[in-house]
Amino acid sequence: MLADILAGLGLFINAYSLIALFSGVIIGVVIGAIPGLSTVMAVAIVLPFTFTLPPVPAILLLVGVYKGGMYGGSISAILINTPGTPAASCTMLDGYPMARAGKGRQALQMALYASCFGDMVSNVALILFAAWLAQFALDFGAPELFTLVVFSLTIVAGVAGDHIIKGVIAAAIGLGLATVGTDLIAGTPRFAFDVTPLRGGISLVPVLIGLFALPEVLRMYMGLGEGQQSTAVLGRTSLALREFFSHWRTLFRGSFIGVVLGVIPGLGATPAAFLSYGEARRKSRKPETFGKGNPEGVAAAEAGNSSVGGATMIPLLSLGIPGDVITAVILGAFMIHGLQPGPLLFQSNIDVIYALFMGLIAGSLMLLIIGRLAIPLLGRIIGVRRSLLLPGVLVLCVFGSYAINNSLLDVLTMFAMGVVGLVMIALRFPRAPLLIAFVLGPLLEDNFRQSLLMSQGSYAIFFASPITWLFWSLTAMSLVGMIVTRIRMRRRTHASATE
Repeated sequence: MLADILAGLGLFINAYSLIALFSGVIIGVVIGAIPGLSTVMAVAIVLPFTFTLPPVPAILLLVGVYKGGMYGGSISAILINTPGTPAASCTMLDGYPMARAGKGRQALQMALYASCFGDMVSNVALILFAAWLAQFALDFGAPELFTLVVFSLTIVAGVAGDHIIKGVIAAAIGLGLATVGTDLIAGTPRFAFDVTPLRGGISLVPVLIGLFALPEVLRMYMGLGEGQQSTAVLGRTSLALREFFSHWRTLFRGSFIGVVLGVIPGLGATPAAFLSYGEARRKSRKPETFGKGNPEGVAAAEAGNSSVGGATMIPLLSLGIPGDVITAVILGAFMIHGLQPGPLLFQSNIDVIYALFMGLIAGSLMLLIIGRLAIPLLGRIIGVRRSLLLPGVLVLCVFGSYAINNSLLDVLTMFAMGVVGLVMIALRFPRAPLLIAFVLGPLLEDNFRQSLLMSQGSYAIFFASPITWLFWSLTAMSLVGMIVTRIRMRRRTHASATE
């Protein structure tokens, strides 16, 4: 074993591997920070450059892009309220209010540290528990995923704040938008209105950009509300490590959620971020501060989405099954270089496996250093005059919406959702429930219908395994907990009013 580790060290400690990993992290951070250019796109763009590299540097270059992209998405989410990647959409719920309150530097540092923390936890999970977690993932079928998504939807009540009914209505709108497109089982279009591009469904990125970024830009132009009074400010105060580690429970909980969801193929980082955020709010002593600039919300979201990265490598390396689209691209890189991920890879190329493990850990440390050095430079973005910044943000909104599918319909969708976002702000409807439901809607419907097909219409399949019972129990406990919390808050409010 020692000889294999030393052989892996030899593959990792060389100029090609280190430069490739370092370059990958920088590329990932930069591309991830640009709204609309997702991490998937960044990995796909970089893939052709790996063809002439040796196997280990080639894969480490892609891994570096993956790691950098997961953090990069939070930068624009915090500074301009426009998430660079869908996984960062949860980060802006508290990150942008922090930046507007003059705590942009602290928000960026919290996002960076939490991202590195979650990433490191997922690396350790990959190294120590790969075989066990891969077997656990295989126990997840459509009924288990359906109950998991039902449990995740209880987040809606958490992020809706004091407007539960409005939050439920917003979530219903999100679920309705998620049904647009071709029915994958029946093969018939739904709510497409004979518009051919709509048969492919509504893309996520235009929805979240239109819902969150465009209303802020329009409000600043029109001089309405808070948008006229303040924009993001980096601030001079840094985040104390003591404050960061004061959220250690949230960090470990979010990382655990990200690892568990990451090993399940097809879920991705966005549901992990929202589930981690919802759990953090549920466990918090001050849940009413979430969504208003609570650093714990940033920590929960980033720990949740970044811990998915290493976890998605578990089914890839141990079973040869990609955990998401990005690892599917990395799987292609493995095969291009003559490597076949799976159990045989641990026998025939164990030195490559050890080199990758070292690269994953080193990549997290490189991300910490690069992110730390980049934060002062990022302050110049928000130091730009508003007359220059706002058109720039508007261009990024349009570019980000168009770049996903090269479709003008996505740009129109973004503007339409911008109007919806403005109306929701005016009527005091929370926007986050709509986005959460839109993200989880396809997972909910697909797994529900697949389960019924498997059971030939019997609903008993949703109670047929211990995992489904676990998530039903968690859902019930979550709902009861929220009801009890609200009753207590009302009693406190009533008591303070009568004093």
